[in-house]
Amino acid sequence: MHTQTPTPEYLLLFRGTEWDGGLSLDEMQSIMDRWNQWFEGLKEQGKIKSANPLRAEGKVIVSKKGKTTVADGPFAESKETIGGYFLLQDTSFEEALAIAQRCPAIPYGLSVEVRPVAGRCIIEDRIEEKRSAQVATPGEPAISS
Repeated sequence: MHTQTPTPEYLLLFRGTEWDGGLSLDEMQSIMDRWNQWFEGLKEQGKIKSANPLRAEGKVIVSKKGKTTVADGPFAESKETIGGYFLLQDTSFEEALAIAQRCPAIPYGLSVEVRPVAGRCIIEDRIEEKRSAQVATPGEPAISS
């Protein structure tokens, strides 16, 4: 899995699907109005590459003791459940952090994780490092690229 990103991209993961608990209908609507204004402003600036909410239902594939199974999950009651994402483009890490901090639902318990999108899978980097170490002559350090 190798995907080049021509410009830096950052993923904002919105964690917590129950942040609206205890809010009145008017409070919920006000927050969502501000959320939509925030989102539309980012779209107009060309900062949003894609964005979607995620449904609560799903399955998790796990392997235990050599056996792969399909388990129920993610669980909607978890504070860590990812409720959606924004994929930002043409931005720096600092700007992505500033954008995330403006999320209107943070004061109500939602958290936002900011992650840089990698140009390639970290496992590919590890494979390359191990290959370089194998090629190295005994007693000499491996050549890194």
